[in-house]
Amino acid sequence: MMQRNGGGVGAGGQPWVLRRVRLTWLSFMLFFILVFFPLIAHYYLTTIDEAGGPDKRIFGPRPGGELCEAKHVQDLCRIRESVSEELLQLEAKRQELNGEIVRLNLRIEACKRSIDSAKQDLLQLKNVISQTEHSYKELMAQNQPKLSLPVRLIPDKDDPGLPPPKSAHICRLRSCFDYARCPLTSGFPVYVYDTASYPWGESLDPLVRQAFATSVKSSIYVTDNPSIACLYVVLVGELQESPSSPLPAPSALEKQLKALPYWRSDGHNHLLVHLSRKSMTQNFLYNVSTGRAAVAQSIFLEQQYREGFDLVVSPLVHALSEPNFLEVPPQVPVKRKYLFTFQGERVESLRSSLQEGPPQSFEEEMEGDPPADYDDRIIGTLKAVQDSRLDQVLVEFTCKSPQPSLPTEWALCGEREERLEVLKASTFALVISPGDGQLMASAGNGMRLFEALEVGAIPVVVGDHARLPYHQLVHWSEAAIMVPKPRITELHFLLRSLSDNDLLAMRRQGRFLWETYFSTSENVLGTILASVRTRIQVPPAPIHEEPAQEIPHKAGKMAGTDANLADNGDLDLGPVETEPPYASPRFLRNFTYTASDTYQTWNRAPGPFHLFPHTPLDPVLPSEAKFLGSGTGFRPIGSGTGGSGKEFQAALGGNVPREQFTVVMLTYEREEVLMNSLERLNGLPYLNKVVVVWNSPKPPSDDLLWPDIGLPIVVVRTEKNSLNNRFLPWDVVETEAILSIDDDAHLRHDEIMFGFRVWREARDRIVGFPGRFHAWDVNHQSWLYNSNYSCELSMVLTGAAFFHKYYAYLYSYVMPQAIRDIVDEYINCEDIAMNFLVSHITRKPPIKVTSRWTFRCPGCPQALSHDDSHFHERHKCINFFVKVYGYMPLLYTQFRVDSVLFKTRLPHDKTKCFKFI
Repeated sequence: MMQRNGGGVGAGGQPWVLRRVRLTWLSFMLFFILVFFPLIAHYYLTTIDEAGGPDKRIFGPRPGGELCEAKHVQDLCRIRESVSEELLQLEAKRQELNGEIVRLNLRIEACKRSIDSAKQDLLQLKNVISQTEHSYKELMAQNQPKLSLPVRLIPDKDDPGLPPPKSAHICRLRSCFDYARCPLTSGFPVYVYDTASYPWGESLDPLVRQAFATSVKSSIYVTDNPSIACLYVVLVGELQESPSSPLPAPSALEKQLKALPYWRSDGHNHLLVHLSRKSMTQNFLYNVSTGRAAVAQSIFLEQQYREGFDLVVSPLVHALSEPNFLEVPPQVPVKRKYLFTFQGERVESLRSSLQEGPPQSFEEEMEGDPPADYDDRIIGTLKAVQDSRLDQVLVEFTCKSPQPSLPTEWALCGEREERLEVLKASTFALVISPGDGQLMASAGNGMRLFEALEVGAIPVVVGDHARLPYHQLVHWSEAAIMVPKPRITELHFLLRSLSDNDLLAMRRQGRFLWETYFSTSENVLGTILASVRTRIQVPPAPIHEEPAQEIPHKAGKMAGTDANLADNGDLDLGPVETEPPYASPRFLRNFTYTASDTYQTWNRAPGPFHLFPHTPLDPVLPSEAKFLGSGTGFRPIGSGTGGSGKEFQAALGGNVPREQFTVVMLTYEREEVLMNSLERLNGLPYLNKVVVVWNSPKPPSDDLLWPDIGLPIVVVRTEKNSLNNRFLPWDVVETEAILSIDDDAHLRHDEIMFGFRVWREARDRIVGFPGRFHAWDVNHQSWLYNSNYSCELSMVLTGAAFFHKYYAYLYSYVMPQAIRDIVDEYINCEDIAMNFLVSHITRKPPIKVTSRWTFRCPGCPQALSHDDSHFHERHKCINFFVKVYGYMPLLYTQFRVDSVLFKTRLPHDKTKCFKFI
């Protein structure tokens, strides 16, 4: 076993030695190849390059950039050279910019030094201007001292009163009224006795008492302080007799009047008001001594009435109800079914003149004394006209159910609704005075007059001894026909001779009188107070302005000027106002106007600036006094400083050379559009301020930056979203001229200036840019609103128009509420309503300037006018407004205003001037 193992070892050791020798040889060969072979190859290649000469070299370096001759690296070489060249250019540019920076830094330093110097100069100029203004004010104060209102004198509690007159029946204001209690600056305070404070208060008609109390609360003159009162008002009727509360006897009533706490023995400065609701109203004050107290009632006997002291008032028909304008018949057509109508039954007196003898003929009465009663002749004449059938008339002298009336008076027939139906079909309504000449005013005649005016029947008052309500203040001949009884035979001829234009004018004036003075209890009380106030020449209180609740806002950077707006051609707009905003002169009270224009105040039909003019409920407006006292009235603006071109443009010119206007802009959640519109107003000459009416319940965004246009921008918060807010008389509007403009309307500055100049020559009209017109739809028998291009127009949209602030008062406080309600209902038609209002007042159409017919606002959000229902609503608005006014007040015009030198070739130094063509 051992031998086998040893032999095995010896046999196996020989291959191991061979493997080792083989591994060593392989290692030596690998070393030789790795070391000597590269050396030999390098030597060989080097020898070949040297043997071949410099032109035959393959691997060695080549002189003169011969490497670039290789095709595969030529592009890389070109890139390297281009980059190197650009780097050199950039380096040169950098050095040039560094030099420019150094030069600009030097200029900045120089500008800073110049600014500092300019600031010093500006500060010095401001000091000089301030000193100059101070000196100017001192000179003005020396030469024109300011007159302050006199200190009001309060009467003593123990008022001695006035010297007693010879007789209470000859009382006049000069002898029975204490003017000392009513200074011109008093504001006309009125104290009204509480009806529960005197004994006969329980006998008053409940409706009259309630209506009177409601009217007292709404009056701006009523005061609770009797010590400062100018007038004391006592409601004495209408009384209702009942078993529990009989009517007081004249002697008892006289004692009760004297027991009033402020009667002061003779009742001076007291007014006893008796309001009648029925045609049969007893004159229970006839035998009562009223002392120096004035009486206001519907019934008067001649010996009882004190001319210029007592008041004939209208009956109180609508005690607690408002008249429905939609039920009032239209004023056109002028001619109605009946030429005239009369329904009444004569009430005989105990001592009728017919019992004393036969009536005289007209020839006999011319030779002798006229008869006391013409009623029989009136009946015969009117029946003869009816029987002739020349015209359709309706006369009835017997009634199925006559209303109770006074003796010798014509009793009313039937119920009120029946009488109104007949009057609606009547062109004229006869009002025959009582047969007794001593009865100069009665509730029955007052009721006939009221009903005729209510439905548009022109009253024909037969009898010249009658006293109509407020006859000393109202010019009744403009609304009614007054015919003496002896001319009854000529009445038919007279009524047929009147033209349609005269009839329509009288009907419009009658509608005005009814709406203003008779229609409601507030109007009746207001008219009574206004009558006394006008007689004693105390100015009315100014109407209040709408307080503006301003929304705080942040101003951003100075607004730039739009290049499109700055391009005004060769038109020089004149100097931009650099002084603080200049408000129009305000005359809150012009005392001369009260004395000189009293009669015009009460009697003018709706003419220039007289819609329900100076009504008792609507006192004289602040701006109205400006027209009559400040010299800024309706006189045409002349050439002023004269000249044309640059001489004309250098100043506003005209009779009022210094005037500005206010922009009123209505907006609703269109902030970007609004900001763009405000920016376009930058640099606009004669702009006083901008009033933004924020019509949205949501306030503006907190991060909204408003443009700085160099003038105040007042943002006004409104109570609700209403288009009527556009025409509210905001107290922040201090100019007479208002430019009403939409937030998306694009107007150039020269267009605005042109419109402003034209408005100054027609201050009572709407002057604007987009024109519209109304048309009659024959198929549907209704009015239509039309915006098509036309040769005539009747409206100018207030989305870009000038108007006087006076109309803002009338629109908001005087115009019927029904119109403002329909504007809120449709969220539309406010511009149509303003055109109706101004045309109704002035009886003139608006004025269109420039050839613009519409406005485009690229990129603006959708407007209300783009809605499909927009035009349908405007059709409805026009027809509704016609019902309220009773006729179509809009007037057509083919007139458009351009410059006198429009498209006229002028020298380069003569620019266009603005005047009428």
